[in-house]
Amino acid sequence: MRKEVQTTIAERLRLKAGELTAAERKLMATLFANYPMAGLASITEFAREACVSTPSVLRLAKKLGFSGFPAFQERLRAELSARLQNPIAKHDRWSAAAPDTHILNRFATAAMENLSGSLKLMDHRAFDAVVALLADRRRHIHLAGGRITHSLANYLATHLKMARPNVSLVPASPSHWPQSLLDTAKNDVVVVFDIRRYDARMLEFAASARERGARIVLITDQWISPIARIAVQSLPLRIEAPSSWDSNIVPLFVAEALVAATVNANWPETQARIAALESLTDPGRRPK
Repeated sequence: MRKEVQTTIAERLRLKAGELTAAERKLMATLFANYPMAGLASITEFAREACVSTPSVLRLAKKLGFSGFPAFQERLRAELSARLQNPIAKHDRWSAAAPDTHILNRFATAAMENLSGSLKLMDHRAFDAVVALLADRRRHIHLAGGRITHSLANYLATHLKMARPNVSLVPASPSHWPQSLLDTAKNDVVVVFDIRRYDARMLEFAASARERGARIVLITDQWISPIARIAVQSLPLRIEAPSSWDSNIVPLFVAEALVAATVNANWPETQARIAALESLTDPGRRPK
């Protein structure tokens, strides 16, 4: 029997964004600014922080399918717990509910559900805004990731370097981050990959980059990294898999889609750059 995929409150809000009232949109913005902690305050505090009435909070909870605010908060607490799951707890949870099918089939099913769920909830305007930042050759692009996601940042940096100049990979070791911050200037773009069991040091790095005038772009999971509160654009993606570790399949897919869109945005310049790069890497094509 296949495990039911539950949508997070953040995903439900994005699905119903077009149906929300002005007060409900204020509540969504307040929650997203500090997700999910803002929603775990009392109903009065949550309403006051969003500058709306407490009945507006109740109406939003019911619009999202909850019986009331306590049920709404119960789901947020469950999401917070899911955020903090370590690999052993993840393995035990998946093993207990594992169907009698091969791991390849279960993993493929989870990957396809992650992709379809992420695409269903993807904000195309946010994606296009990220592409516009990456394609702007006046900006220097810096790419950073955590212990696991650094490989994704490296992959994206490698492809962007072929498509445009002024692309830098932030080193994997936090001890080298001050040098990267030193080279970060106003209007630069810092793309950060940060998925659950978020790295507090990565939040500090992103906050320091923003203080230097950089624009932060976040690629995260359905529980939303705290970096979202300082990012100009966030792309939340589904990452759960029948494994002790989360899946990077959808983040990799989005990284490749960002490369394709960035290349298309400035194709004549990119084509010339790739041709020049080919002439440098292929001795037979170098000019005599």
